[in-house]
Amino acid sequence: MMELIAQNMAPIMFVSLIFFLLLGYPVAFSLAANGLLFFILGVELAPLSGGSINLSWPLLNAMPERFWGVLSNDTLLAIPFFTFMGIVLEKSGMAEDLLDTIGQLFGPIRGGLAYAVIIVGALLAATTGVVAASVIAMGLISLPIMLRYGYDRRIASGVIAASGTLAQIIPPSLVLIVLADQLGRSVGDMYKGALIPSIVLTAIYLGYVLLMSIIRPHSMPALPKEARTLGSGVMSLVVALALGGAVFYGAFRWFDTGTNAANAEMMAAAVAVIVVYVLALLDKTLKINVMSRLAQQVVIVLIPPLALIFLVLGTIFLGIATPTEGGAMGAVGALLLSAVKNRLTYGVVRDALAATTRLSAFVMFILLGARVFSLTFYGVNGHLWVEHLLTSLPGGEMGFLIVVSLLVFFLAFFLDFFELAFIIVPLLAPAADAMGIDLIWFGVILGVNMQTSFMHPPFGFALFFLRSVAPKEAYVDKLTGRKIEAVKTSHIYWGAVPFVVIQIAMIAIVVAFPGLVMHYKGKPVDTSNVSYTLPTMPGLGGLGAPGAAPGGIPAPGGLGLPPIGAPGAAPGGGLTLGTPSLGGPPPGLGGTAPATPAPAPEGGASSGVPAPMGLGGAPITGN
Repeated sequence: MMELIAQNMAPIMFVSLIFFLLLGYPVAFSLAANGLLFFILGVELAPLSGGSINLSWPLLNAMPERFWGVLSNDTLLAIPFFTFMGIVLEKSGMAEDLLDTIGQLFGPIRGGLAYAVIIVGALLAATTGVVAASVIAMGLISLPIMLRYGYDRRIASGVIAASGTLAQIIPPSLVLIVLADQLGRSVGDMYKGALIPSIVLTAIYLGYVLLMSIIRPHSMPALPKEARTLGSGVMSLVVALALGGAVFYGAFRWFDTGTNAANAEMMAAAVAVIVVYVLALLDKTLKINVMSRLAQQVVIVLIPPLALIFLVLGTIFLGIATPTEGGAMGAVGALLLSAVKNRLTYGVVRDALAATTRLSAFVMFILLGARVFSLTFYGVNGHLWVEHLLTSLPGGEMGFLIVVSLLVFFLAFFLDFFELAFIIVPLLAPAADAMGIDLIWFGVILGVNMQTSFMHPPFGFALFFLRSVAPKEAYVDKLTGRKIEAVKTSHIYWGAVPFVVIQIAMIAIVVAFPGLVMHYKGKPVDTSNVSYTLPTMPGLGGLGAPGAAPGGIPAPGGLGLPPIGAPGAAPGGGLTLGTPSLGGPPPGLGGTAPATPAPAPEGGASSGVPAPMGLGGAPITGN
């Protein structure tokens, strides 16, 4: 019995960890306690394992070094930077300004508020990267307005929860940082790989709202005219965009002919945005009113967060900054935006630092617990057990991806994304790498899959965040005086179901079309016309140097070296050592020709090697 346990320690250890987690123990302590418990058992049972357990007490001496490896990891510094940036922006009121402005812009069409929530969710995801902040902000701001103007509760709840979870997959997502670290890949490459799938997912969300506005138009009515406080003025916005396009074209032509041609597009776009933004500010400040109020507000509200997105992601994608440096610049940019809006207070900074410290400590404790667990799990050859289990699945690469996606989707009902990233991903990565699967592609598939952990009932955190701010009882709207019914938990759950289906479809799209991710490698290099030219090295007696014979055979006299095929070579030009006499100057420097080699022994064939020479240059003869 003990031999059976010893030889199956890895699966028993894994099942034990899942059991501890389902009991509700904290993840970090479950990992560490499970690792230490099975380490003790493993040391005692090692003699009975037949060599499958490689644990001993001195192995614990490696633990401090493993802990230091976590604490000194520069990549993980991006997590507190991006968290701080997101919380400061959330406290600065950026979400309110964006929702109000974009809601006014799309207000005249059916589903306009839903479009605004999805677009703002994507912008907040690209600037904050924090799901809780996005869902709570949009739930507090948008949900009462959507209920006021007759939106279906299920659609309103689903749109808000799903838009908040975009922070999981849109760079600079915290999930992507952790996945890149666990997979041993660059965070910048992970960001590049996830960019197009995140845009596609956002477009599918918008497409779903469009479809529902056609099928059920009464479920998402347009804003009434009296609610559009910024008026119309869309044509003024179109003119401003056209002006920006003209400035971009002129700036691009200017930069393209100079020394900065490589970054001409980026610099021209920056010039165009700055010109349009300055004109809108002057128009509003000086009350010239050439632009409509709507156009002024859209330009002034949208450009700062877009500039922050470029400051963070643009510098990373261009290779100017690492993700950690980009996060630091984003944190500074968030402080500046808050200061410009006169909302940078001691309380804002204190709350942001407190929340950042809590999240960073949470991540660090899980990582340290995972290090203890992995030390034991690798010692019982658990990684080999998982790899053999997964690589032997039918269907090859596709079968592996399908099974892994189903596994992560199922575990996401009970574990959040950090737990999945620190526990499950390190077990899956070696098997994926062994099968030749690109780990950036694999990471994006996992990232889209983990997004569902926030959405599917009964444990979706985004649903809990929305439940905490949605009205639990009927209330009277202060503006219209109408009674607004409460939002039930069933409304939130049923509203999330269509978006979970969309997320599952997105997983299938990324699996079926890897090119959505693989563009991060850049354009493939065409090697069909590549030629290899060796450098010219005169005087080295060959390699295409001047004086060489056809075919690269060097001509005589290179740096005093004996010629190939010198006297003494066998007929046919065989190679000879051609060692000159040591009693005079070498050939080619004014000396006499080398002594004639001794004839070959009678009856023997010439080998092309000269006869041995004496110190005076005479051939050595005799038996």
